[in-house]
Amino acid sequence: MNSSAIGSAPTRIEGPAKLRGVAPYAMEHPQPDPLYGFVIQSTIIRGRIREIDTSVAERMDGVITVLTHHNAPRLAVDDDNELFVLQNAEIAFRGQPIGAVVATSPEVACEAAAQVRVTYDEQPAEVTPGADFYNPEQVSGGFPADTAIGDVDAAMAIAPVTIDHTYTTAMVHNNPMEPHATVAHWSDGTLTLFDSTQGPHVVRAAIAPLFGLAPEQVRVIAPFVGGGFGSKGEPHANIVVTAMAAKLCDGRPVKLPLTRQQLFSLAGYRTPTSQRIRLGAHHDGTLTAIAHDAVAPTSTVKEFAEQTAVVTRVMYSSANRSTSHRFAALDVPVSSWMRAPGHCPGMYAAETAMDELAVALGMDPIALRVHNEPEVDPESGRPFSTRGLVECLRTGAERFGWAERDPAPRSRREGRWLIGSGVAAATYPADTSGGNSARVRYTGDRYEVAIDAMDIGTGTWTSLGQIAADALGVDPDRIELRIGDSDLPEGTVAGGSSGMASWGSAVVAAARAFRDRFGPEPADGAEITVEAPEYPGRENFSTHAFGAHFVEARVNVDTAEIRVPRVVSVFGAGRIINPRLARSQFVGAVTMGLSMALLEQSEFDPRLGAVVNHDLAGYHIPVNADIGDIDVSWIDENDPHLNPMGSKGIGEIGIVGSAAAVGNAIYHATGVRVRHVPVRLDDLLGAL
Repeated sequence: MNSSAIGSAPTRIEGPAKLRGVAPYAMEHPQPDPLYGFVIQSTIIRGRIREIDTSVAERMDGVITVLTHHNAPRLAVDDDNELFVLQNAEIAFRGQPIGAVVATSPEVACEAAAQVRVTYDEQPAEVTPGADFYNPEQVSGGFPADTAIGDVDAAMAIAPVTIDHTYTTAMVHNNPMEPHATVAHWSDGTLTLFDSTQGPHVVRAAIAPLFGLAPEQVRVIAPFVGGGFGSKGEPHANIVVTAMAAKLCDGRPVKLPLTRQQLFSLAGYRTPTSQRIRLGAHHDGTLTAIAHDAVAPTSTVKEFAEQTAVVTRVMYSSANRSTSHRFAALDVPVSSWMRAPGHCPGMYAAETAMDELAVALGMDPIALRVHNEPEVDPESGRPFSTRGLVECLRTGAERFGWAERDPAPRSRREGRWLIGSGVAAATYPADTSGGNSARVRYTGDRYEVAIDAMDIGTGTWTSLGQIAADALGVDPDRIELRIGDSDLPEGTVAGGSSGMASWGSAVVAAARAFRDRFGPEPADGAEITVEAPEYPGRENFSTHAFGAHFVEARVNVDTAEIRVPRVVSVFGAGRIINPRLARSQFVGAVTMGLSMALLEQSEFDPRLGAVVNHDLAGYHIPVNADIGDIDVSWIDENDPHLNPMGSKGIGEIGIVGSAAAVGNAIYHATGVRVRHVPVRLDDLLGAL
């Protein structure tokens, strides 16, 4: 492909609209005479509703109706228990939707919901894992739950140097700036949804059969979304409740946003994990055994089996390797995708263990990783399409000044601050999703390029237009991009770092077909729609992005306060479409990694079966004062085996491994190894 637009760094074309506040998010789409909904949630963990008294709420001025399992529309299919709501009196977790109030104002709806009286027949519930774990056939992403090569136990028994530790990660929640919100409007047997989603076609595919509709009877519109991080990748129950409520309101649209507190039980989250890592090595650092065994809870309502140990299958050479996943089904809300699902917690544990092995060997942690670099994918045996990990490590080391580092812990001190540095590697699959189509239409000397892609704050409005411009061989100013609408040709979800690669492949295919059919001077109105073909030969390669993080951490010897003044991260992520937008995404992802390492934790009270710090006052995320200098860059890489752009996804790779680098830096600063995140100052107090 020509690349006059790809690789340039224009600012966001939608930026001025967002700055002026005229870019409509889900709740801001104007509606004629709208109503407002508020979800009523269960206050017990498990049991049945004995009685639900809506009489007081229904008598309040402004209340239109109160939706419960008694009057809710009957759903046509029950193949997704998370979405099959208000169909019976059963309660499966605390916070489950048991109704909704629809009123003429959001304030009245909220107040009326508080007046609904519910009595329950409670049943015993399990909200913390016991000894009953099961082994699924597959984990999320379609990976096998367990893999084994060689004999890990035998190799560990004779290895001169071994590491055997358990690492834990906390329950965490997504918390996008724009809470989940939906506007539903029924008209002439069709349903229109303005939704805060990462995939309008995904929502349509799930919602249409629930209401017995054909896909073309549901339209989902989402031109702008204020963050998702995976939580909006699949529809949740709030969309179903909104559509149900609107169906009872005689054609009036219903707006229903979730509150920040409600997100903690209705919008997915990352479960806590416990991961045992065993490493065996020769004295020269050659790995002889790797075992990664992950345990996590899931919900009895719907399984989400996070692929935590999958990272270990691709990172380092070893003749003996095993990975496993076990899960405990509990009476808790449904978990789902969140910021590099699986790879984020998995790489925290795996890269902390590698740091511990380097210490045990007396070996530089970068040299240890380079020494065990595989020539091909360790499990599949396929060659990597491109693997830039070693270059990322070496480039990052130079930018960070790693050569000046004294490897001894507690070797550097300034006043009352201990200073340390740590490194960790990163990887994330580079995938494209099938089923994407794009339409190119020439009209008025401009090219309208249409696909149901999504911009969740990452810059799709700009970068996808750059791809279209190069594919058509025109200036980006002549591209009229249309995205965020299920009436457009199908686009897959904005998630898993696959969005731009998938949508871009379809746009390139459509542009090439357009030129083949209509030439360089098309007639006004010329139009073509094309589905992206399989990229030839891709199945012959193992395709992943890689990266390396370098962190400086400072720990106060009196208060154990932890500061991270400096991070250097280098990525091998294929061809970068827009450096300005890529840098923004990388910096944001690294910030999330620091947040995972030091701040974020959902405090789950097993007595209540609920998260108690369920707002941004109690759930801590970093602010500007918490973040120092973040230096992100990338190596020169153009992957010819993935897609016509040569790109890989960049949404997830920045967060993967960054928490481990923070923990490793804290160990180097203090000599105290903490094997969980977030690291708290009380983990260090008394040991400094």
